[in-house]
Amino acid sequence: MVDEQSLNFLLSYCISALRQCSSWTHVEILQALAALVYNNGPKCQKFLPDLLGKAGLLLQFSDPAQPDVELRRAAVRSMANLCLSVPGQPYLDESYRSVCFQTFLIVLQSSKTTDVDDITFCMLLQSALKGVQSLLNGGKMKLMQIDQIGALLAVLKKCMFHGLPGLSIEVPTALYPAPLPQYDKRSPVKQEQSEPATSKQTGSRRKKCKGKQKKGEYGEEGREDSGDAGEESALGADMVKLQLGDVQSSPCPEPRPRVSDVCAGKDPPSCQPCKRLSSSESEYSDTEGGIQSKVRSYQANVRQGALACFLSTIKSIEKRVLYGYWSAFVPDAPGIGSPQSVSLMTIALKDPSPKTRACALQVLSAFLEGSKQFLSVAEDANDHKRAFTPFSVTIASSIRELHRCLLLALVAESSSQTLTQIIKCLANLVSNAPYSRLKPGLLTRVWNQIKPYISHKDVNVRVSSLTLLGAIVSVQAPLPEVQLLLQQPSSSGLSSSGSATPGREQWRKAVPWAGESPQGSPAGCAAPEPCWLLCLCVSLVVLPREDSCSDSDATFPSLGSVYEPCPLRLEALQVLALLVKGYFPMAQSYFLGLGEVACRCMEEMDPSIQLHGAKLLEELGTGVLQQHKPDSPTAPEQRVPVSVVVTFWTMMLNGPLPGTLQNSPHATLQTSACDALSSILPEAFSLLQGDQQILCVTLLLGLNHSENPLVKAAAARALGVYILFPCLRQDVMFVADTANAILNSLHDKSPNVRAKAAWSLGNLTDTLIINMETMGQSFQEELSDLLLLKLLRSATEASKDRDKVKSNAVRALGNVLHFLQPCHVANPRFREAIEESLQALVATVGSEATMKVRWNACYALGNVFKNPALPLGEAPWASQAFSALSSVVKSCKNFKVRIKSAMALSIPSRRECYGSTEQFCHIWSALVVALQRSEDTEDFLEFKYSSSLRSQLCQALLHLLQLARSSDLPLLGSSLREHGQAIRPYVLQYLSCPGQDSEAGAPTDLGDRERALQRAIEHLSAMERQLQGKARLRVSLFLEDVLTHHANAAELAEA
Repeated sequence: MVDEQSLNFLLSYCISALRQCSSWTHVEILQALAALVYNNGPKCQKFLPDLLGKAGLLLQFSDPAQPDVELRRAAVRSMANLCLSVPGQPYLDESYRSVCFQTFLIVLQSSKTTDVDDITFCMLLQSALKGVQSLLNGGKMKLMQIDQIGALLAVLKKCMFHGLPGLSIEVPTALYPAPLPQYDKRSPVKQEQSEPATSKQTGSRRKKCKGKQKKGEYGEEGREDSGDAGEESALGADMVKLQLGDVQSSPCPEPRPRVSDVCAGKDPPSCQPCKRLSSSESEYSDTEGGIQSKVRSYQANVRQGALACFLSTIKSIEKRVLYGYWSAFVPDAPGIGSPQSVSLMTIALKDPSPKTRACALQVLSAFLEGSKQFLSVAEDANDHKRAFTPFSVTIASSIRELHRCLLLALVAESSSQTLTQIIKCLANLVSNAPYSRLKPGLLTRVWNQIKPYISHKDVNVRVSSLTLLGAIVSVQAPLPEVQLLLQQPSSSGLSSSGSATPGREQWRKAVPWAGESPQGSPAGCAAPEPCWLLCLCVSLVVLPREDSCSDSDATFPSLGSVYEPCPLRLEALQVLALLVKGYFPMAQSYFLGLGEVACRCMEEMDPSIQLHGAKLLEELGTGVLQQHKPDSPTAPEQRVPVSVVVTFWTMMLNGPLPGTLQNSPHATLQTSACDALSSILPEAFSLLQGDQQILCVTLLLGLNHSENPLVKAAAARALGVYILFPCLRQDVMFVADTANAILNSLHDKSPNVRAKAAWSLGNLTDTLIINMETMGQSFQEELSDLLLLKLLRSATEASKDRDKVKSNAVRALGNVLHFLQPCHVANPRFREAIEESLQALVATVGSEATMKVRWNACYALGNVFKNPALPLGEAPWASQAFSALSSVVKSCKNFKVRIKSAMALSIPSRRECYGSTEQFCHIWSALVVALQRSEDTEDFLEFKYSSSLRSQLCQALLHLLQLARSSDLPLLGSSLREHGQAIRPYVLQYLSCPGQDSEAGAPTDLGDRERALQRAIEHLSAMERQLQGKARLRVSLFLEDVLTHHANAAELAEA
């Protein structure tokens, strides 16, 4: 490190020396300058005009016209070092960044001239690439301009193939967003004496056979340890072309599958001998071979630098912009008679350096990450017979080619580190591809091909293999193709050695439930063939390790080395949880056994194992809950019996779960255990022993006072679940205890805790309404008035919080105001709180809050209108509420909010509730205008709710007509005279088309709708007879005409 005073002196000296000294000294001065500015960029601000200004020294020396390449390289290196960022220090100004970026771009676009040696040119490119990477990483540079992006991607594509044996391409100066690959001009490559002609084919990487290799000669370990320095010399004369039928290197001491069998998903054949070139075939002398090796090492470093820079570029470009260049970097199936375009997979398959291959796969993974929306357009499930190829088919073809190439790379790879990257890349692809829109078979090939790697010698490969299997069982679950794979016998698709997990048949002994008739399966069903993946994961989690694996295991110390390495066990537990989540009907056959696995994990000392055991427990509980929902598609006889669920939770509560919940040093573990406890089936909870029920409730009430916000939020949410249990909600003491606990959390400083508490408060108040309707006055009298007042005030205060809290707070307000009795309304202590809460609801309806908040506020006002104890027709707040709802029903952009407001306006059951004639007719007019505007929207997604909105509006209009007084008729008649013809088609449609959307509260039965219309006609006719023709227009005539027209249309339809 150089202090600032010395740095300033030395930099001034260097700048003066560059201006005054002879040119032969400039290279060494620039090298000294590069060392000085390295990691000192922020301290060099006052020297930047001299270095990077309009006539800056670094710009002069890095100019393309500079004849001395060494001088140019030293200048570019100094510039790249200036671009390095220092944490906490200011970065280069935008103007200097732009100058540096353009300089680096020009360097990368330049071609090597004959007077420049390969190594110097490679070092020049490396410096420019490092500079671009520093700008992208340190400067947080966002690439926005298309020409800037296209130029950078073009040079990166050019550099990532720099010096790749057997390939030379000419990339245009800029790439542009295009749905199809842009033309890559292939230059003819001279037949290098060190390379057989067969090595020129794109997409093949030359390999040597280990079978005839002398000890210590060019082994894979040697290639890795040498840091790629001598890799290419080992792969020069001693390389042969990778033939599709001769891929031999295996992750296990087993035969490698043939690449040609990868796509077919066949079992690997026996190993065939591999050709190896003798050293006499090389025409290089030792000295020449050493130079060639050095050149290739530098070329590999350029390719790695370009790929590292590409990785930073991907993070600096918006994904939607990046995917415009998809075809330039991702392979597509070659057309008939045309070569395949070069892509990242070309490097992954062909590059002789394992480090470079791994870099290319990392870039491809970053490309695929977050691509789900882009890839969702892919479709080839149906054979298209059109004159053109749709974009959806093009993307589907690209996805298929990616699968083919990655599986090809998988069987051809011998480096464990690169193998791990291939499998991770496959997992990323699987997570984002829309398999439900593609022809089946892709996942089957991946599934069968990855099985042998589960027992690879390297633990990282094993972990990534499990990650890939987890991606398969989680993507768009449940997929029919994956269901078939899970039902395959344990030995299906494995290599000839018999099993991917040799010696693990003892999992049946360790987990006795696996071989028995499962208790969780439907009665009378025979035990199915054990699922291979489920058995594998269980054995990895609970069985002791059988033998020592690779040295990389030492990185992951496990419990006295008794079990498998911790990362492997954690990944196996995650796969089990995903399997249970996506394919519960298959996993339920081993319901109790999987519960035992979760128990054993939670009993261990390692918190991470305990955590994933708790997550597995939560998924098992959630799977049962989903199965037992009223709308569940699973037949009752196919569900896990409640008695088995009771046994399951008894085992948990008598086991490690209570201890895990009280494990305060590990808050994340407590949180997960809390979530697991909230997934208990209500029917099963009611059948637990009394002391176990009390234990659950006591634990949750205690955790609600935790100082950790994660634990407190989970406990508040769990209480909100328990308050809905039929056996608990009628217990006034439990309701009171839960209410006090939730109110305590509602005032917490953590927004997450408040949001969970507000959700639970909404559930609690839902319970009050259910108890009021089922238990009657007895429950209302038992509940403390003081507690009710606290609920009302707390919910009112919460309605002013952020939207996540507010949406449930207004729901709770509506329920509490609905619950209030005449004694509460008359109580002076309640009067002010009621007024404030109603003002809060009215303000929320008309606010700029999120649509969910406004939707709930409209729903809450509807609940308020249901309470006959509230003076709806007289109170000032009532007119404000009706005015707010009338405004929203006409103009809100969100149709669901309009539907709820129309529903609220149709709830009062007496005419007095609507107030004066003027107010009543104002509501009527608002509903008529809303009906006319029911198709006016700027958002196309809202159209699906327009039918429901019209149904609700018509129902509200008919409701008002049934309650109208004689004094309302003149204004109603005037409105119908003006708008009758406009709303008539909507009313006819309401009578003839049954509603299908649950968003609307209008009756779906057509007979009910006709009867409502008939009641309105009878009510209006009776009033009009009393008026003896004083009404200017008989409103009933309009309705009778609509009914007659409807009846005639119905007769014609039947005829």
